[in-house]
Amino acid sequence: MKSNKKHTLTEDMDFFTAGLSGSLITVWQEDPTGVYCEIGRGYVEAYTNEAVRVRNLQSGTKSLYSRESTMFQTD
Repeated sequence: MKSNKKHTLTEDMDFFTAGLSGSLITVWQEDPTGVYCEIGRGYVEAYTNEAVRVRNLQSGTKSLYSRESTMFQTD
């Protein structure tokens, strides 16, 4: 049975698992008022200690996001 609970990706193992399993992730960043806004949705293509490359769900374009200023969650 699939859980409806979202999981925040923070550790290398989280990104490795999401990339290997092809899990859909949501990308969030804070706006100037401190509210998190969804800025992307897709699949982990690669990651380093500093950034995560995500392939966009609909367009297939790849974007690089800072791990320091971005929150990543599984859907």
